[in-house]
Amino acid sequence: MKILAGDIGGTKTLLELVDTDGGTEHVATTRSFTSHRYVTLAAIVDEFLRDHRSVRPQAACFAVAGPVRDQKAKLTNLPWRLDAEQLAAELGIDRVLLVNDMHGMGHGVNDLSNADLRVLQAGEPEVRGVRLIIAAGTGLGQGAMVWQENRYVMLPTEGGHADFAPRDELELDLLRYLLSRLGQVSNEALLSGRGLIRIYEFLRDSGRVSEPPDLARALRNAHDPAAVISTRGLEGNAPIAELAVDRFARIYGAVTGNLALSYLSTGGVYVAGGIAPKIIDALERGAFISAFNRNTAMSALLERIPVSVAMCSDLCLRGARRLAAKLLESTR
Repeated sequence: MKILAGDIGGTKTLLELVDTDGGTEHVATTRSFTSHRYVTLAAIVDEFLRDHRSVRPQAACFAVAGPVRDQKAKLTNLPWRLDAEQLAAELGIDRVLLVNDMHGMGHGVNDLSNADLRVLQAGEPEVRGVRLIIAAGTGLGQGAMVWQENRYVMLPTEGGHADFAPRDELELDLLRYLLSRLGQVSNEALLSGRGLIRIYEFLRDSGRVSEPPDLARALRNAHDPAAVISTRGLEGNAPIAELAVDRFARIYGAVTGNLALSYLSTGGVYVAGGIAPKIIDALERGAFISAFNRNTAMSALLERIPVSVAMCSDLCLRGARRLAAKLLESTR
């Protein structure tokens, strides 16, 4: 028997074909696709399965970057509209399940080992306490896992689109700068690849830090300017890039700390997504945790909450695999 798992993001789509036998799972093949190069998800899946037409998967789970209602989804950063029933018919798969990508990440957390994690704050984890997951990448995903009837239940949200709350004069000026350009400034507007670029541009345009000519040229010619900024910021040879990465880490920590209070996430906080592993050195320097714990009334509580970074790139895919296996089992 075979199952199909997918992590469907605004930048890339990861697909995984898995053999299942007697409760065990073996990944047969995994492939990455550039999402925007395809008109539909079905076109990607069909290409992926082209070499496996003799045995089609019996069940599939796609974790998508966007809200899912009644097994229909509209991706936040792609012009795709998905329908589970329609996908099943088009692909010749018996059962298809659509979940929000944070739902997938939540179920993937159970597969994390110590080797997959970098601890930012050990804390004092509470057994069966609420777990929080936040993931900055193309967008900003958020979700919580709540213990219910002997298992964790995932509560995905669209909280990444909540309004950004500045904490100091620099961030007040940053908010004013972006309000004039965007009209509304969400947390995702800053905690994303594009967000790092916006922070850099604010520092440059406000005259707080000068931009080296060689860095300006590199950014003009870069396919991924955010990667250039983060690389130069971590190398420490360009103060404007270093300050941009540090401020990104501080805002990331502040938003995560506020969420930890909102959910009272005593079971732990998992920082996932594509950006955190790439700037792990900056996150470990202390700016993230300093901002996370900075709350006059609740700092003692926040300091007891464990915070870790998921360093693996397939967390969402792991969760989709788990859910596809459960779907297959329920079909049987």
